[in-house]
Amino acid sequence: MSDTPAMPYWHVYVDADGVSRQARFELTRFELKGINPQVAPQWNDRMEPSQAGVTFTVLPVGWVGEWHENPKPQWIAILTGRWFVETMDGTRVEMGPGELMMGEDQGTRGRKGHRSGTVGEEPCTMIVTGLDIPPAVDQPGRFR
Repeated sequence: MSDTPAMPYWHVYVDADGVSRQARFELTRFELKGINPQVAPQWNDRMEPSQAGVTFTVLPVGWVGEWHENPKPQWIAILTGRWFVETMDGTRVEMGPGELMMGEDQGTRGRKGHRSGTVGEEPCTMIVTGLDIPPAVDQPGRFR
């Protein structure tokens, strides 16, 4: 257990011109440590502390969320099903179970943020963790 892991995620962000974009990055600041002295070591990548709200979401088959911004910076983990996210730059990414995304497209200019929707013949379930932190501009992959 000596190889430090990396966890991929998609980052939906806003560039300096106010255009939403998305690219794939990795969380890489893992530390092998137990959560307390009685627990065997595990790999943890701790984010900066912040207030957060958790929402479990089920997107029905055929659901489409037309152009909108994420309400706040938020981690989205897909549990079942598939969905797509299309950003203003024309990039469309499909994600499925076990994939992770950081939605941080607040402050776009023109057409707002991104559009998203389910893919396939089953609902898409996810856990959404909204963070009470200020959104960043033109910092793709800022979570490492």
